[in-house]
Amino acid sequence: MNSLSWLRTALAFVAELYAGLPIWAIPLFWVALFMILTSFVSLGVLLFKTQRQFAHALNLKRKQIDPAEHEADFLWVFMVPALNEAVTIADSVQRLNQVDVTHARILVINDGSDDDTGEILAALQNEIERLTVLTRVHPNARQGKSEALNDAWRFLHSRVLSEGIYKDWDPHKVIVTIVDADGRLDPTAGRVARHFTNSLVGGVQSQVRIYNRTSLLTLAQDIEFGVFGTIFQLGRTGWGTANMGGNGQFNRLAALDSVAVPDPHGRVGPWASGRLTEDQDIGLRMMHAGWRGEQSTEVTINQQGLNSLRALMRQRTRWSQGTWQVFDLIRPSLRNRGLPFSAKLDQFWYLLTPLVQAWLGMVLVMSFAFLALQIVEPRWSILFAIILYTFAAMPSMVGVLFTRRRRGLKGFLINVLFAHVYLMYSWIIYPVVYRALFRQLTGARTWAKTAREQIAPDDEATDAPAAPGTPGEIEPPHPTIDIPAPNASKETRPLP
Repeated sequence: MNSLSWLRTALAFVAELYAGLPIWAIPLFWVALFMILTSFVSLGVLLFKTQRQFAHALNLKRKQIDPAEHEADFLWVFMVPALNEAVTIADSVQRLNQVDVTHARILVINDGSDDDTGEILAALQNEIERLTVLTRVHPNARQGKSEALNDAWRFLHSRVLSEGIYKDWDPHKVIVTIVDADGRLDPTAGRVARHFTNSLVGGVQSQVRIYNRTSLLTLAQDIEFGVFGTIFQLGRTGWGTANMGGNGQFNRLAALDSVAVPDPHGRVGPWASGRLTEDQDIGLRMMHAGWRGEQSTEVTINQQGLNSLRALMRQRTRWSQGTWQVFDLIRPSLRNRGLPFSAKLDQFWYLLTPLVQAWLGMVLVMSFAFLALQIVEPRWSILFAIILYTFAAMPSMVGVLFTRRRRGLKGFLINVLFAHVYLMYSWIIYPVVYRALFRQLTGARTWAKTAREQIAPDDEATDAPAAPGTPGEIEPPHPTIDIPAPNASKETRPLP
């Protein structure tokens, strides 16, 4: 009898949950509630699967299995797109030269830079044997990151794997690593080799961190990358659906080859032309082709955060528009026969992220409007306040506490503070989803490059939280290659 009484009370509460709202608004709020509850369930599932990945990594560590044991079996090709990167390019390339792998090439794509990038790279070529500079010239230059990477992919096939000591190297044993011009790749990056010993793995994403986290804004960005990489990426690794990020992604060349498509000029390359989040796009298409995507617990790449809110909003608008662009990949993701139903459902929900964000933001604005116009008057109580706080803050709280594990009361309280910093940051940048949708609907595709900040030689932050299972917390130089316009007869040609 008591149980029936409790059930009646619960049903009555649910029935009256949105009483007083305009009739037309009630369905919108019910959809929002469904989205919130589904997000909580999704988060719980991913937390469980992430913990399993931690346990697996700890097991490998206990067995003293060296993740880099097979790195010499692979050729590591580091591709660095560079457009006016004079501030950071030397730092990035010099650090890539220090990556401890047996077989390596560094391909920097100078994408029509008009600052000192070209001169800096020319000087580096005299010092670094691994380095080759590909120079894109007008009108071929500055067409987008995808186009720059595709030129490097074509050069890799037509030159690096067609002559010299790496001639006829098996594409299944070539690992293409994308590093942004501000990237500082872990010198022990060869440890991702343990993932590629599985022949089904097409891509592995390293953990992304912010090295200049000296302000609340950059700290929040560091937390953001940490939460995403640790929970949402590691959680999907068990399914093989961890996606690729723009910086620090390792892709098997054979996997890239399998998704190569022609661009509007008829030139073939793996990266689809016009995608603002080319990393997300190619990661999904590799999964559709039958490859696994995984997240590394061993390797980190550090990059610059943005201290300008205006620059951050512009950057995230571009990223958000990219997530709207990949809506056309929802159907092939659902039809992917290589994934279990649970993985398809998770990927479907993941791809709906911008729509969910836009819907929940719309309902929140409506709530404030109804309160301001006194259309509804909530019955304030402690229970109501707790429920409201739970829905608003709990996901951020759980994400930060799970990602930044600290012992003791002090560590716990610091992380609670960080969680609220992250929560405020999330709401500050929330409007980008609407700005991005507007740009997508109006066909806007142009974007402004984010300027780099001056760096010090050793300014990485050293307090990166170690996640459970994270261990330890030669060819002659080539001349610069000019890549001519699309109608040229050859893809690349050496300068005289």
